[in-house]
Amino acid sequence: MRYQGGIMRNSDPDVIAPNLKRRLSGVTSTVVRLVPIQARQMGIVTTGPGLPDGLPHLPLWRVALLSRRRWRVWHARRNSEMVLGLLMRHGLGRRFKLLFTSAAQRDHKPFTKWLIARMDGVIATSAKAARYLQRPATVIMHGVDTAVFLPADDRAALRADLGLPAGIVIGCFGRVRAQKGVDLLVGAAVDLLPSRPGVSVVFTGLVTPDNAGFHADLAARIAAAGLADRVRFLGEIPWAQVVRHYQALDLFCAPARWEGFGLTPLEAMACGVPVVAADVGAFDQLIVPEAGTLVPAGDQAALTAALRAWIDDPARLAAGGVAARAHVLAHHQIEGEAEAICAVYRQMLA
Repeated sequence: MRYQGGIMRNSDPDVIAPNLKRRLSGVTSTVVRLVPIQARQMGIVTTGPGLPDGLPHLPLWRVALLSRRRWRVWHARRNSEMVLGLLMRHGLGRRFKLLFTSAAQRDHKPFTKWLIARMDGVIATSAKAARYLQRPATVIMHGVDTAVFLPADDRAALRADLGLPAGIVIGCFGRVRAQKGVDLLVGAAVDLLPSRPGVSVVFTGLVTPDNAGFHADLAARIAAAGLADRVRFLGEIPWAQVVRHYQALDLFCAPARWEGFGLTPLEAMACGVPVVAADVGAFDQLIVPEAGTLVPAGDQAALTAALRAWIDDPARLAAGGVAARAHVLAHHQIEGEAEAICAVYRQMLA
């Protein structure tokens, strides 16, 4: 570790955490969450675009000029970052130990397998993800920063400030596309909301050009049901506002058809919000019955029934929120994730 006056010297880090995507994504949010906590334990910097101010950071050109006198860890989370790490080591002669984190719960494509085989170490975010790797991996599940994701002091005042309705609010956060099951939640809303005037649904997340038609079809369906004022797409919002929107919810829904890990239910639970989620990704390892419900992926009828059971029972909603927060505090705090990953870094550098 390299520190000067008690502060990490960003110019001489032990670990590089690249982020080669400008748009906010789950991988980017992982880097943003973890690095400040890891920086308390060892010298780590981010590099690449799309990251907020305040993180320890080195421009890519400076990373390429780091001293060759000692080894450092290059921690990739995307194919592009594995490629760049290999280029840094074999093309520019940087002394990088290459580490990759895999969340995918599916067979990897041949090129991805080729890249993974050339890494010095691999982390899987769940036991399921590890089973798709053709090599040993260290399983480290994601955690949540419970000092950031926490219940609101005054949910009603927060909703008023955000312009959200009173009553029961269901949230679904992430890219607006079929993979995320947005259409399934819209279908459930069309079935449930006409007879429940005090319930509304909000979606946050980017609509990419290739999903504009998908979004337009959903908006038309919502309008035809007379629910345009109660089922709202808020678009992509700043990260700090995402946290506030979690805190304003009564119930979170994660109806994805597939996921790698899927962090949004944990973030909602940390904010004291119970969850209805499809049984994909690592959700079966995150959600306990007192804090949420799992339903089969792609099953709109089961999703509708699970949502109905929660929104028709306000006492269960309140108790579920308390249980959700307690479960995250007991099992899924980010400090444990950060320490486990730093242990891998130290082992590689040893």
